[in-house]
Amino acid sequence: MPTRSDPWPAGTPCWVDIAVPDVQASVAFYAAVCGWSFLDSGEDSAACHICQVNGRAAAAIGPRQNVDRPTAWTVYLASDDADSTARAVVGSGGTLLDEPFDVPGNGRMCIAQDPLGAAFGVWQANGTIGAEVYAEPGGLVWTDLRLPDPDTGRTFYTAVFGYQYQAVQGAGEDYTTFHLGEAALGGIGGMMGAPAGTQANWLAYFAVRDTSTAVAAATAGGGTLLGEPDDTPFGRMAFLADPDGARFALIGPAVA
Repeated sequence: MPTRSDPWPAGTPCWVDIAVPDVQASVAFYAAVCGWSFLDSGEDSAACHICQVNGRAAAAIGPRQNVDRPTAWTVYLASDDADSTARAVVGSGGTLLDEPFDVPGNGRMCIAQDPLGAAFGVWQANGTIGAEVYAEPGGLVWTDLRLPDPDTGRTFYTAVFGYQYQAVQGAGEDYTTFHLGEAALGGIGGMMGAPAGTQANWLAYFAVRDTSTAVAAATAGGGTLLGEPDDTPFGRMAFLADPDGARFALIGPAVA
């Protein structure tokens, strides 16, 4: 099982979480879909729940604090200095939705928005690195950034995080992977067929043991399948929305 105990390199997608209206309902939904167990961070049933795979942190589900923000998975990018990254965000044309603040005993973070409106988190580890399991059933396996103007987005993320980009054969001319070295860290492309009016967004992909089984659990739990599962060179992929409308993707082994 791919695991990590050291802080993620700056610029790497390192964590995902979601703030929801009903924590217990979301915990039940994602337990069925992703196979997570949960660690309640407090006695209050509405406290943040750490989603775990074999006792290692994969994601988090917590209570919604701001009713004006849509329910959505937030992808966090690692930083060695959240304050410096926040300044780079603003200096490069982005905005801060939440100024940098400390999470005592865990780290320092902010929530930002790129110039095209896609929200993301910045995480500076100090006790908690973010994801401790990845690329394993239940773990984060990929992230996409979906933008109406990918070139403008690439300019912004290069200025803030230093990304380089590579075209992906067969993925369309708008789509590139982003890199800080040889390994691809995720992808940036157009809106990829999203309905008109869809806001630019980061999309989290979770690995599952069997895509069809996970999709069946999601739809039985009130989720919405956004397109029939499809076998790709990377595995069997499906795009869904949870009962609160938060979009996510699943990847499992391709069907033989």
